[in-house]
Amino acid sequence: MIRALAFSSLMIAAPIGAAAHQLVVFASVDCEAVTVEAKFSNGRVTQQGDVRVLDGENNLLTTLQLESDGTVLVPLDSVDYTSGLLIEVDTGSHDNYWIVTPEDIARKCGS
Repeated sequence: MIRALAFSSLMIAAPIGAAAHQLVVFASVDCEAVTVEAKFSNGRVTQQGDVRVLDGENNLLTTLQLESDGTVLVPLDSVDYTSGLLIEVDTGSHDNYWIVTPEDIARKCGS
């Protein structure tokens, strides 16, 4: 009986523990740059990782490194954003992405 209860506890706790380390990516845009933020779902800041910036046709535009605060700036004048941007963050063990549409950029630039 005790073994069955212990096993049941593990089965319930395992999915929760696995989900506790999901990578959360957020990108905001102003008329000059896209600010990318990455952190784990438990709130811990992602201190290192690769940030790949792709255009709307999945062409790699640039690769940047996250700063120790879990952010990176992508200057808009350094990338062709006319078809939108796909921001991918990869920490080596976790990855996720954020899509910035041309409408998001136009709205922030007052166009």
